[in-house]
Amino acid sequence: MKFIKCDHLKQKPDFSDLPFGKYMTDYMLEMDWTRENGWGEITIKPYENFSLSPAAMILHYGQGIFEGAKAFKNDKGEISMFRIESNLDRMNKSAWRMGMPTFDLNAVKEGIAKLVAIEKDWIPVGDGKALYLRPTMIATEPKIGVTSCGSFKFYVVCCPVSSYFKAGAGLVKIMIEDTFVRACAGGTGEAKCVGNYGASFLAMEIAKKKGYNQVLWLDVNHQYVEEVGTMNVMFVIDGEVVTPALSGSILRGITRDSSIMLLRELGYKVREEKIDIHELMKKVAEGRVTEMFGVGTAAIVSPVGTLGYEGKDYIIGENKPGPVGQALYHAMMDIQQGRTPDKFGWVTHVKQD
Repeated sequence: MKFIKCDHLKQKPDFSDLPFGKYMTDYMLEMDWTRENGWGEITIKPYENFSLSPAAMILHYGQGIFEGAKAFKNDKGEISMFRIESNLDRMNKSAWRMGMPTFDLNAVKEGIAKLVAIEKDWIPVGDGKALYLRPTMIATEPKIGVTSCGSFKFYVVCCPVSSYFKAGAGLVKIMIEDTFVRACAGGTGEAKCVGNYGASFLAMEIAKKKGYNQVLWLDVNHQYVEEVGTMNVMFVIDGEVVTPALSGSILRGITRDSSIMLLRELGYKVREEKIDIHELMKKVAEGRVTEMFGVGTAAIVSPVGTLGYEGKDYIIGENKPGPVGQALYHAMMDIQQGRTPDKFGWVTHVKQD
């Protein structure tokens, strides 16, 4: 592993007021792959712009994938990464689906841990605050032609973050998207690839103009609930937690998986099943849906207060955070901040120099 030292370090932002994803740290991780030589050496280097050919294949064919993970610093100064192995394993699965090279998970994990240790002063302290890690892989060969790519770049950038949704802005408002489709079975819905997100922006912009924060995607037939643009989704229906079953077009969320295990540990019954949108909205209207919340690495646990469907707004749980979502959030924070034992083996402790 190679390390290139910065000549000058950046001034750090105010950690009490962190717009999500705006401030990048001093260093980044990078390694390159070629068909002839495979993966090269992992390098930690000063954060800088790339030089890419205008013909680079990522720019023409969207062959790119990414992940989102977090590193935490607790009030004792201890640093850890949460489920980083799961993120890197999912990234390798995304790489396979997108016809990209897989990488040595342990070597990359070691490199990211080194990067986090170097950037330890960039990690804000407090519930909901973390150093966000963005592993990314892009096709870099300069070639116009729909054929396999001969070179790729893997890199990791980091940024200090707080809550994904602005504090004090109220509960999240979600619009059910019944015109556009995010993904379909057999497609790339399970892969965390760039095109899935680019294709979602139009619907998100329409929703935001109508006063919503995000959209809730349905399946290709607009019958079954899938996921929110930035998170998986869960409902409390008649006292039980229900979340859409993985169908091949829903991202296998790391926080989704963690939430299911934590909720069951807390004594809640959790069902993974197909959720018909018409049946769901009938239960919402009857007051049987007492909570709805999104779960994701960036958002963690985000309670939803308003659900918009066919031009009408439905209030969930009196537009207040519910006990199930709050219990899940605190249980997640307790593990991530090292306040309770990690019985699941999710936490990777980072050695500090």
